[in-house]
Amino acid sequence: MAQLLLLTQTAQSSVEILPALALLHHQIKILPASGEVLVDTPSCDALIVDGRQELAQVRSLTRLLESTGTSVPIILVVTEGGLTVVGADWGFDDVLLHTADPTEVEARLRLSIARRALGTDDPAEALIATSGLVIDDAGYTAKLHDRTLDLTYKEFELLKFLAQHPGRVFTRQQLLHEVWGYDYFGGTRTVDVHVRRLRAKLGIEQENLIGTVRNVGYRFVTSEDKTVVTV
Repeated sequence: MAQLLLLTQTAQSSVEILPALALLHHQIKILPASGEVLVDTPSCDALIVDGRQELAQVRSLTRLLESTGTSVPIILVVTEGGLTVVGADWGFDDVLLHTADPTEVEARLRLSIARRALGTDDPAEALIATSGLVIDDAGYTAKLHDRTLDLTYKEFELLKFLAQHPGRVFTRQQLLHEVWGYDYFGGTRTVDVHVRRLRAKLGIEQENLIGTVRNVGYRFVTSEDKTVVTV
């Protein structure tokens, strides 16, 4: 059980801000999202910042928190629209959609706390760079040959997962479990739809980065390996 400090500008409960917390057994203390909290910050394992509104103020707060040299991870909660705005220079360790399921929230909390404990906060470790594609996991951005890709949350997660395992073939069912979670009840057709959208955003010349292995599934194809065709 972790001790979480939730900073918010609203009068809402933690469950209203991040509903998944209702199903996780953590101790949560809520304080106003202001610089005054730095004067006497209660002991905690992680700081969760409500970033669903007033993003300019949220950015100032997360940068201020980082500048204090806090030893605990700063996790930002945003809406899907907020993902297009936040950047790696905001000073947070990880970002969560406010609709994230309990499994994802628990995993990100656990890993963020563990990374801080091990002292592995190098921003470079959050970057995936391959075949002209640069994925910034901390900033939730993806660029292809310096062109920013306008991706939805699930498109980003799918592209990141495939790029983390170049050359490895995943079935649609495996991708559904890894990216959407085991509690997702939709069909594998969802994977096909997202792959098609991703390829369209990658562009005609780069759509082959996501290769189709017939009758099996999909894999990430590096620039050195163009043997897999798309359909």
